[in-house]
Amino acid sequence: MQVLLATANQGKVRELEEMLNGKDINVLSLTDFPDLPDIEENGETFAENAMIKARTAASFTGLVTLADDSGLEVDALQGAPGVYSARYAGLPKDDERNIDKLLAELQGVSEKERTGRFRCCLAIISPDGTEILTEGSVEGLILGHRKGEGGFGYDPVFYLPELNKTMAELSLEEKNILSHRAQAFRKAVPVLTEILKNEN
Repeated sequence: MQVLLATANQGKVRELEEMLNGKDINVLSLTDFPDLPDIEENGETFAENAMIKARTAASFTGLVTLADDSGLEVDALQGAPGVYSARYAGLPKDDERNIDKLLAELQGVSEKERTGRFRCCLAIISPDGTEILTEGSVEGLILGHRKGEGGFGYDPVFYLPELNKTMAELSLEEKNILSHRAQAFRKAVPVLTEILKNEN
């Protein structure tokens, strides 16, 4: 059985594969469909962007498709970078430049006011028109410097006080339990299994 995760980010693909471990489901990504036109994510919320991506990719490929939109919301920045998380420092997208811009914006903000969350909305679309949305979020603090070698995006500056670690210091196993995307993916797995069962 095949599903499409509408992303070119192989880190996300690995996270979903880990979740589906033991199930006979092959996860494809956008790199498997080079002819798929660029999808304009012009929604105003994570949920809207996830739906846009999933609908477009599902109609192009005819596959059950998952698409997430996720990002960082920082309270001191009124929820920014939000839906602009991946392109916060402009195009081309660059994790390091995004982090640099975030740290510059938070210059002078006290540690206890550097609260924020990673939020993920995951859309699941099947060719028969079924549309389901799952969500996850994780609260933390934004450090003033990078810490840890793992993860991607803002992981090196997103600190989890209860673990005394940044997201970039978590093992894949830990991240697959805790992260915003893991929460949304975990809620999606039984839904996905049910959809695929009905398709076959």
